[in-house]
Amino acid sequence: MNWFGIILVTLLLIALQDKWSWISEYPDAFILPITGWLNVMMDWLVSNLGWFFMGVSWFLEWPIQSVQWALHALPWAATTFIFCVLAFVASGWRLVFFTLASCLYMVVIGYWPESMNTLSLVAISVPLAILIGFGVGVWGFYSSRAERMIMPILDMLQTIPVFAYLLPILMLFGFGTVVGLIASILYSFPPMVRNTIVGLRQVLPEVIESGVMSGATPRQLFWQVRVPSAHKQLLLGVNQSTMASLSMVIIASIIGGTSDIGWEVLSTIRKAQFGESLLVGLVIALMAMVIDRITAGMATRSDDYDRENKTWVQRHRYWIIAAIGTAIVFALAQMVTVLSAWPREMEFSPAREMNEALTYFIINFRAEIESIKTFAFFFIMLPTKIGLQGAISPFTWGFELKTWHVIVYTISMVTLALLSGRRWGIKINILVLLLALFLYIGVTKMPWPAMVLICVFAAWRMGGRNLALGTFLGLIFLVVTGMWFEAMLSVYLCGIAAIISFVLGTAIGIWASTSEKVSSIIRPINDTLQTMPLFVIIIPFVMVFKIGEFTALLAIIAYSIVPSIRYAEHGLRNLPEGVIEAATMMGGTNRQLLWQVKIPLALPVMMLGLNQTIMYAIAMLVIAALVGTNGLEQLVYIGLSDGDFGLGIVAGAGMAIIAIIVDRMTQAWSKKRQAQLGLEV
Repeated sequence: MNWFGIILVTLLLIALQDKWSWISEYPDAFILPITGWLNVMMDWLVSNLGWFFMGVSWFLEWPIQSVQWALHALPWAATTFIFCVLAFVASGWRLVFFTLASCLYMVVIGYWPESMNTLSLVAISVPLAILIGFGVGVWGFYSSRAERMIMPILDMLQTIPVFAYLLPILMLFGFGTVVGLIASILYSFPPMVRNTIVGLRQVLPEVIESGVMSGATPRQLFWQVRVPSAHKQLLLGVNQSTMASLSMVIIASIIGGTSDIGWEVLSTIRKAQFGESLLVGLVIALMAMVIDRITAGMATRSDDYDRENKTWVQRHRYWIIAAIGTAIVFALAQMVTVLSAWPREMEFSPAREMNEALTYFIINFRAEIESIKTFAFFFIMLPTKIGLQGAISPFTWGFELKTWHVIVYTISMVTLALLSGRRWGIKINILVLLLALFLYIGVTKMPWPAMVLICVFAAWRMGGRNLALGTFLGLIFLVVTGMWFEAMLSVYLCGIAAIISFVLGTAIGIWASTSEKVSSIIRPINDTLQTMPLFVIIIPFVMVFKIGEFTALLAIIAYSIVPSIRYAEHGLRNLPEGVIEAATMMGGTNRQLLWQVKIPLALPVMMLGLNQTIMYAIAMLVIAALVGTNGLEQLVYIGLSDGDFGLGIVAGAGMAIIAIIVDRMTQAWSKKRQAQLGLEV
């Protein structure tokens, strides 16, 4: 069967769905009560082993409180000095100035104590995540069977919405900072596992042979040859785990109740304080950027020294400087009060002015805001959701859908498909026909057997039998658990956001690849969007457009556009030089080079950008449930609010399934395309 056969079967199912109701809606009698089974299991676990988990919670409280005490005991000036020394070691004076400015911002704005509470949680969760991740990664490196078992678990941990596994942690360990610690470890150790496996595998065989010939034992070969050779990749894993931990700590503050930055963000959001929430969110963004730059710099510069030709003092000079400098600053802080505790009367906050500016904008541009919202909802979102057949009405489009409209639409789409197929090939022909079909029927109105058939066939064409089987099992899980309709609601919103983000982000990335000035402007904007707490990103959209799906859509786009920009720029800046030189020598113009050489070659990398864009969209979708979405993400949030473990986990697993299917498909397509182009896979 080919794509035309799939389209014909889909049309047949659409025609029969009014006659056979099970085609449009899976019968309730056949839905498996998995949520009930999971709730029974969790109740048993809490009743019989609750004492053990509460004991673990009590034990883990001690290191967190100890680090908090140490950070609060140090004057802010001493802590800032330590960070500046680390910044200098990692990346030089530019990072020192940025680190100093970031710390001063936290102090002047009045959130230094809350920042230290957040940092204390990161300081405990990151080492634990690194140790666990390294151990699991080593196991996966030495055992292919273990790796096959580990990778799907990592995928689930990184794609299941964070709210979903906050729920079991809350039920087992109770309220408090330990909830954030455990959730942070679960979320942040997978990057360390992946980088450990990759790093150990990238060690050259010649290096291993040299170690063996030197008489190294297996233990010595691992610790003195493999690990040092893979240290840069391992440090990259440390960097990624640190960033993941920081992002998770903020989300975990929802149920942690700790006086940290995450809790401050939530409290200002609940009060609809735009200025305050943005200022506090910027604290997180700056903290994340400083930690990111320091850990990334350590990974980059980790081999820029020669230990054998240096004395003990030379090797440890930065530790000595940090210790002496901290002691001096600590002593000064005892005499100069402002270096120890910043006076409240010297704090500065432009929150009031920011709130007034936003209010002025909303009042004076209300008509334009409503026009944008109405146009997007009636002419983009609603047709995608329920199709043109349901969206077109006198109230929305100004006319009623007639038979001749359907005929004209069909002829137009078939003509467009034929013309595009003649120009760009049969694949574009099929894509246009499928998009036309989805636009008319709607994502949520498409018969579930047809949607399963289309996705499974696409998976088979992209990645073969195994990917097709995995896709089928994942989608059937959504069907038999009764989550299909909510899944399609999530797919519809994520789909629109991903398409807009990919098109707009790729265009910006192409522009940035041709201009260093544009690239330097875009880079800090991307950093801020990726490090700003997801809750804070929603705030300006809620204040301007109020609660609703359009607000959620804008917030998802704002967060998920970053990977498309970065991958497009990276792909275009890292093309084989020989190919570009050959095309230039043949007389190609800049326009021809871009569209006929660079973009086709960079397309596999750009598709990985689409992969990450969709992942980011799904991650943001769960947060968007707070402002009025109704898909799987809303069920996850309901499960967390009501303590319904089964509902939250099943809905979360459903979102993970969608994310994993998309991830496998886009990666399979990218690898296939790279192989066709003769690039490294």
